[in-house]
Amino acid sequence: MNEQGGRTRTRGLVKLRDLAAPGQIERIERRLFLKRGLTLGGLAMLTGCDVTDNAAVDKVLWAMSRWNDRVQAGLFSQTRLAPEYPESAITKPFPFNAYYGIDEVRMVDGDAFKLELSGLIRDKKPWTLRDLYALPQASQITRHICVEGWSAIGQWSGVPFRDFLARIGADTTAKYVGFRCADDYYSSIDMETALHPQTLLALRYGNDILPPKYGFPMKLRVPTKLGFKNPKHIMAMFVTNAYVGGYWEDQGYNWFSGS
Repeated sequence: MNEQGGRTRTRGLVKLRDLAAPGQIERIERRLFLKRGLTLGGLAMLTGCDVTDNAAVDKVLWAMSRWNDRVQAGLFSQTRLAPEYPESAITKPFPFNAYYGIDEVRMVDGDAFKLELSGLIRDKKPWTLRDLYALPQASQITRHICVEGWSAIGQWSGVPFRDFLARIGADTTAKYVGFRCADDYYSSIDMETALHPQTLLALRYGNDILPPKYGFPMKLRVPTKLGFKNPKHIMAMFVTNAYVGGYWEDQGYNWFSGS
């Protein structure tokens, strides 16, 4: 699975695809992913369940996934920082990852772009890229950690997200910040993570304007979460108290997904 919806399959999943009926494939893969995250307590909960009873097993797996989210959220701290690295440690080239090939990268017209704001935000004025580039910027060299197990170190620059939320009058007592993207991806994060000092509305990679392959016009860089929680090609964001899930989370991946 590539970040943001990649559909690369392991050999084991390819075999399952060959054996399973078409309508069962997504459910099997989701259940396999959730099972990998079960603790011993979760495995004990499965004891006595008929593993051929999809509804019963899925109910237990979803319960454990929500339990994992609560535990990770309880351990999260805004004072605990992800490691930062020297320029010499940057991975070259930084890998492209998406649910489509690099020849299908979404192209956004930067001159016409306006970031749409909605929800629990006082000032919903759309933001142009020129407006965003004019804001105070910060830079970080942090590790991107993929749920597949690989990682890479990159340099990102942009607007500290908590500063941007303050500037637009976002209700920081709300639970979630959600994102909609030009490549039809969508995601959401908890407000505490949104206010973490390293969460960045990234506008540049290295010394260059963010290239399309890395998410132009902007991506959310969240070094305290797994890669699929870092949406690219962001076109709209909103603040809400209603759980909105995400592209992969709605298919069974842990929502909190701290790295």
